[in-house]
Amino acid sequence: MKRLFDILVCTAFLLVFWPILLVIIILIRLQSPGPAIFAQVRIGRNAQPFTCYKLRTMYIGTGDLPTHEVQASSVTPLGKYLRRSKIDELPQLCNVLAGQMSLVGPRPCLPSQTTLIEARHRLGVFKVCPGMTGLAQVNDIDMSEPELLAEVDAQYVNSRSLLRDLKLLWATLCGHGMAVDRVARIG
Repeated sequence: MKRLFDILVCTAFLLVFWPILLVIIILIRLQSPGPAIFAQVRIGRNAQPFTCYKLRTMYIGTGDLPTHEVQASSVTPLGKYLRRSKIDELPQLCNVLAGQMSLVGPRPCLPSQTTLIEARHRLGVFKVCPGMTGLAQVNDIDMSEPELLAEVDAQYVNSRSLLRDLKLLWATLCGHGMAVDRVARIG
């Protein structure tokens, strides 16, 4: 049921909002050199790596680091808005359609975040697909606190349901979790 829901919502969203996404892609390209879509290896279900897509919000040459380790000066002016509003996450709808992610679940981490990966292994978090949003995000818990994040992710995994996913999606759309981006807050 969850997979069908993911496919229907992503397809409907992309059909309706692709012109807006196209305009944003053009604005990104006009503002700074480089591709508008940012691709980064992340760790997904069963701890398998996959390529995660986002709208590029940082200047080319920014290191491949977790957000909380990136300097605010690395974020483009448009990127600050895209990150704050979470619009930069929209290309992940393609990851959801490909079955690599879900709309709701634990956020995918970088392969270099070994403390978080170990905690997620220990707590069984990798048995589900990562999500575009999740319980930790709507509660403003980011990847700078790996043990706490893994515990909250495990809470989600152990109590997930379609109704809970709908509540987390609604909370995200209402602005919960917007403060979780340390770069956007500092910038």
